[in-house]
Amino acid sequence: MGPNRPGRPPVPGVADQPTEVFAAVGGTATAVADKPAPPLGKGGVAIRTAGEVLITLGLIVLLFMVYEVWVTDLFSAEKQSVASDQLEGDWAKDRTLHPGLVDGKAFARIHIPSFGADFDFTIQEGTGEDSLAIGPGHYKGTALPGEPGNFGVAGHRVGKGAPFNDLDNLSSCDQIVIETQTDFYIYKVLPYDDEISGWSSGKGAQPECKGVSTLRNPSIPGGGPYDQTFGRKVVLPSQGDAVNPVPYKPADVLPKAQMAALLTLTTCHPQFSAKQRLIITSVLTQQVPKSQAADYGKLLTEIGGAS
Repeated sequence: MGPNRPGRPPVPGVADQPTEVFAAVGGTATAVADKPAPPLGKGGVAIRTAGEVLITLGLIVLLFMVYEVWVTDLFSAEKQSVASDQLEGDWAKDRTLHPGLVDGKAFARIHIPSFGADFDFTIQEGTGEDSLAIGPGHYKGTALPGEPGNFGVAGHRVGKGAPFNDLDNLSSCDQIVIETQTDFYIYKVLPYDDEISGWSSGKGAQPECKGVSTLRNPSIPGGGPYDQTFGRKVVLPSQGDAVNPVPYKPADVLPKAQMAALLTLTTCHPQFSAKQRLIITSVLTQQVPKSQAADYGKLLTEIGGAS
């Protein structure tokens, strides 16, 4: 046997390796010791601080959106339920049409058949935040349901129940039903601006548009007092004349007896913004007493659902 040779040192296993990071250099594993990160300069500190502030602000905005969109919906749903029960109780006790209106108190209901049979909100007197937190609110001083002039109603589009979230999905001739103690008033959305020309021989000739005209007077240059009244319009928040007796015209432009019976719904536009107002205007086409249709379900049968 040959002379004894010193044995090779054992190759360390994974458990025997040091905790440093290994870097391959020319095929050889070389240990590189951990080094502390260099201190941030003034610029780095400023950037990190700004990033933390932006993240915090983002979380605050997110929490606010959750509160505004979902939490306020829950609060409004409870308020709407209470208002609905109180309205039914009032109607059961007193069948007098349009009793003295009380700020924040419900006096009517709004239904929109094309939004489903369960679209049902009470309408409160007034458009202050307390009223709108319950549901749609009646513009004080505007007409009452069924009257000549303009029954103006405002509603939230985001949060607080968002009753008017889908108003931009309405089309001309869609029905809007206002329910009072004794009657159902059926309004239909007026023609849109781009539908005016050829209305009577076009969409206006369809069965669902029965009773809906452009309101324009062809014998008057420009179309007369209702020349700016369309089914859908987007205006600035300052244009409060959208709910005037004749929309966008002075209050005394026509005697009341010559006014159409209109319903105007207003809400913020676009969604999640208050920069503009979406205006949906409809005209009264039918009045159905509750002696003929005792409830909304029977009314839908009477008028043919969402036609």
